[in-house]
Amino acid sequence: MNLNLFQNYTAKDYIKSLQNGEIASLSKAISIIESTAVKHQLLAQEILEGCLPLAGKSIRIGVTGVPGVGKSTFIEAFGKLLTAKNHKVAVLTIDPSSNLVKGSILGDKTRMIELSTDPNAFIRPTPSGDSLGGVSHKTREAIILCEAAGFDIIIIETVGVGQNDIAVHSMVDFFLLLSLAGAGDELQGIKRGIIEMADLFVFNKDDNNNATNIRIAKADLERALHLFPAKENGWNPKVLTCSALHKIGIEEVWNLIQDYIKLIKENGFWDKKRNQQNEIWFDETLKASLLSLFYNNKEINNSLSNYKNKIRQHSISPIKAAKELIDIFTKHINK
Repeated sequence: MNLNLFQNYTAKDYIKSLQNGEIASLSKAISIIESTAVKHQLLAQEILEGCLPLAGKSIRIGVTGVPGVGKSTFIEAFGKLLTAKNHKVAVLTIDPSSNLVKGSILGDKTRMIELSTDPNAFIRPTPSGDSLGGVSHKTREAIILCEAAGFDIIIIETVGVGQNDIAVHSMVDFFLLLSLAGAGDELQGIKRGIIEMADLFVFNKDDNNNATNIRIAKADLERALHLFPAKENGWNPKVLTCSALHKIGIEEVWNLIQDYIKLIKENGFWDKKRNQQNEIWFDETLKASLLSLFYNNKEINNSLSNYKNKIRQHSISPIKAAKELIDIFTKHINK
């Protein structure tokens, strides 16, 4: 991609090119959204504001599961099924970032070779950074840009299952949990919070040498689901099996998702869920903006290292240090 093409692009140029489905422009626009550079922030906001009226028409699907469950293989098989049905599929994959070197693998394009070369698909790997919840800081914004570019199915692949790996639920319409059978105690290995949020459980790798384990695990999970309270969306979570490698059971997953979308559009939960997504987006943006305002404050920058030294020397408690820093900040902004 020749980045020089975008040197003089305005927000209107990006919005127009997104409407025309130009993938290079979409990639660059997402990079601007993700950038922490001050010069990009105003442009990013203008692009987003212009894209919002064009967005909101896709089905947003979250896919999570433990590492090694076959998320990338499943998404590629699922994505190819959808593009064959004339859907435009955007995949936002979140790669884990290293806390030591701040790098990430960003290898999903190499793991989804067929889908990455499909003209009706777009794959965007993004490092998770220090974000909790299994998603990137700018995943919501990337969804809006992909929708503005005409993608009607958005798939978000999260880092993996964990206590904090549930933020994706607040930004998707359908939440799918991929599981493995025969790899230990399946029910104990799945966090309760994930079970309560998932709309569909899919046991992957349903191959000949794993068929017995799959059937037992499926029956156990179906029994366990009866013990959970009814979901607000009126949907009873289902359990399916598939072999993503051999593309078996993928069509059944899509059929069930369509049944779910039909149900929540009829009972009004679709609109309620989208409103909730926007409210959560607002709250998270507000919190991030306040943190940025705090840490970019000159007075705070001048005092922060001093307070950290005091904490290390045990001359002040972290609680008191935080309170005094906040007092410094509030006095500064009230001047």
